[in-house]
This record gives sequence, C-alpha cells and structure tokens, in this order.
Amino acid sequence: MLIYLDNCMFNRPFDDQSALRVRIETEAKLHIQDLIKQQELRLVWSYILAYENAQNPFFERRFAIEQWAQLADICLYQSDEVLQIAKDLALKGIRTKDALHAACAIVAKAEYFLTTDDKLLNKLTGDERIIAMNPADFIKVLDNDN
Repeated sequence: MLIYLDNCMFNRPFDDQSALRVRIETEAKLHIQDLIKQQELRLVWSYILAYENAQNPFFERRFAIEQWAQLADICLYQSDEVLQIAKDLALKGIRTKDALHAACAIVAKAEYFLTTDDKLLNKLTGDERIIAMNPADFIKVLDNDN
C-alpha cells in the first residue's frame, strides 16, 4: 500500500504530547513508521516535503525527518501535472503548501494521504483522487485489512 505523509505527520512526534489526541496521533504515526521500515507500507517523498523540512529551525528534527527520503519508494519532483492539480486544489481553499502535498500524493497514485491537519482533511473530503485520513483512523483501516 502506497501512502503519503505530509509535513505535520512527520513532525507529530516532536509536538507537545500533553494532549491525548496528540499522543494518540503520535503513537499511530510511530506504528506507521515501523510498517514503512518493515516494508509493509510504501512511502512517497516529495520536493515539497524536502523544502518544508529544510525550513525547520531544529537541526535534530530536520535531520530525523530527512532520513525518511531514503526509505521512500517514490520521490516526486515538481512537474506541470503537480502544479496544475495543486492549483485545482487551491480553488477549494487549500493553502499552497498543503495543495502541493496533496497534488504530489495524487500524482504518485498514493492510496492514502495522511495528515493531522483537520482543516485540510475537511477540504480534501470527497476528492475522488485521494483518500485523506488522520493517522489514528488509518490504523483502523489497517486493522480491518488484516
């Protein structure tokens, strides 16, 4: 199964863990990471992930996240197709970087786009090109497949 994790997914383990929701999403993300490492899930990496991660002011976090590029099965670069899909998504009110993430997932033909951003999830709901999901909900999908 091919999946795309947006930047907030990669950063979730570094967030303040005092809120239950954040802890649950972190545990789900860490489980997903393990499945990627075990090659049970396939990962898409993109130029927009690399760009956003490069902006992270915390070296340790930046370094830890950039290591995931090496585990990716697909690495997507900017293309006319990505930019056109991102423009279409922006018409739904999706912010530019988020639209680029979703467009990369769509072009890569990822089965799932995982994010912890509720606003983005709401705006992607109903888009027939990609299934957008919170990591905790994705774990439920994985459990149902087994």
